[in-house]
Amino acid sequence: MRQWSKNNLWLSRTRIEIEGLENINHSLPQIFVVNHSGLHDILSLAVHIPIQFRWIAKKSLFNIPFMGWHMRRSGYIPIDQENPRGTAKSIVSTAGEIAGGANVIIFPEGRRSKTGELGEFYSGAFALCLRAGVPLVPILVEGSYRVIAPQTLRVNPGTVIRIRICRPINTFSYQKAEKKRLMEDTFNIMSFNLAELQSRRQPGEELRDPVRRWISGV
Repeated sequence: MRQWSKNNLWLSRTRIEIEGLENINHSLPQIFVVNHSGLHDILSLAVHIPIQFRWIAKKSLFNIPFMGWHMRRSGYIPIDQENPRGTAKSIVSTAGEIAGGANVIIFPEGRRSKTGELGEFYSGAFALCLRAGVPLVPILVEGSYRVIAPQTLRVNPGTVIRIRICRPINTFSYQKAEKKRLMEDTFNIMSFNLAELQSRRQPGEELRDPVRRWISGV
């Protein structure tokens, strides 16, 4: 998947800026909690996160032709969000895999943001963090939603995606019943850091790319 993602980033002329790689532990498992605003979130992380990890995704996505096959082949972990019992069972199973050494990435919003703003979090991701008892690492991806124009397949070459890997949150400082507090603390950290990344965007920065300049007639 890494090479396929790298090829797609190259074809879309997307430029990646990443910081905070020192916050990734190469010897112990972590749960990476990431905002989600477009396909290029997945492509960017697949290329630039320098460890082996697995994605957590809604179980219903595994029923989509071809996509479901690819997700199973790539080792995605399904979470059943259709009913509380299924969710609880998925959390227990996934926590066991993490305790066994698996790093995982999860999108706590549950769906893509069409505007790039942070959406409402679902509590399942944080119940999983507390159950697994490993550090939670917030990751912000800014700019992904601008690579492909909304409701079209038109690619905007030259888009800059900025990624920030924040310092790990020690989940041992939370009781297992405190998933709401953990969720709120994580949301506040991610909201602050996303706003800071958004403030770095410069007018016309995409025009540094020659293909974008050619398309724009500049």
